[in-house]
Formats: sequence, C-alpha cells, structure tokens
Amino acid sequence: MMNTDIRTPIPTNGGDWLPKFGENWKTQVASVKAKFGDAIEEVRMPPDYPTDVPIIYVNKASIVPVLQFLKTDPGCDYAFLADLTATDEEIEPRFEIVYNLFSPTKHWRIRVKTRVREGEDVPTAIPVWPGADWAEREVWDMFGVKFAGHPDLRRILMDNRWVGHPLRKDYPLRGYQIFTEPMDADPSLLD
Repeated sequence: MMNTDIRTPIPTNGGDWLPKFGENWKTQVASVKAKFGDAIEEVRMPPDYPTDVPIIYVNKASIVPVLQFLKTDPGCDYAFLADLTATDEEIEPRFEIVYNLFSPTKHWRIRVKTRVREGEDVPTAIPVWPGADWAEREVWDMFGVKFAGHPDLRRILMDNRWVGHPLRKDYPLRGYQIFTEPMDADPSLLD
C-alpha cells in the first residue's frame, strides 16, 4: 500500500533534501532571524510543516533587504530568483507574494513570502534581481498586486482592454471578455 502522508520523503533527482540541506537551512534561517529580527513574521521548516523547503515569511517593508541578504551572504548564496508568483488566500491579508530562490553553486532552495492586504503595494525586487521585472508584471496582471518602484508595471499576458485580474479567487469562472476588433499597438512600445 502506498504511503500518502504529505511528510513522507519523495525521491527527487537531487535525492531527499532534508538530510542533505537541513542543517544548512537551520543555520541560514537563524542568520536571517538574527539580522532582521521582528521583520521575520514566521518560519516554516520541513518536516514540521508539509513543505519541501523552508518558508520564511517577511514583513513587506523588509522584503528587499532580506532578499538582498539571501543573495549576497556567503552562507546563503541564493543568487538565482527561480520564480516570483502570488497566491490569493481569500482572507486578510489576502495575497502572499512568493519568491522561490535557488543557489546554483550549492543547489539549495528556499522560499520567501510576504503577506499583502488588498490594495497594498509591495516593494519591487528589481534592484536585487533585474529579471524580476516580467514576473512582477505577471503578478500585477493576474492578481492586481502592485509593485512600488517598478519601472514599467503594465499588463504582460492579458489584453490591455481586459477588466480585472483572472487569478483572483473572486474572479468569475465564466468571466469571458471577447474583443472582436484588434487594438492598435502603442507606437512607443515598437521602438
């Protein structure tokens, strides 16, 4: 019979991560807590929580310094922003902005999240990772979360005429918007 407990280790191409990286993760989380103190709202460590990597919840005002620290500190070395996305929790704070980080040299992974209320902005991560540009635009387009300081926050997936943000849980399932006429391209974007 197959064990379906979410905490059961699952073989991956990198093996079981907890024995390989568990002590390093504990050291890294301790250093982040020591440096940022009250800015760290919560930490969820495997196997205490059903997660494959540690999750550090950070106050949104401190998200950029924490990301910078995780990228540049030699004990962390999370130099690659693997993904930046969001989730709609339907409770306040409504959104979680999710930063999945990876260390190409040490093969560690960690997840950083910040909670955001409806209508609040999040500081942009572009100063830390310029590649966050398009991912932040996607989060804006799909969820409606704005990033303060973003140089070009506009739709990236949906038509400019689209009303709403389709990955919000309150978006109607049949919220079709059909545009029968093409929209003229903005000439300034064609240069």
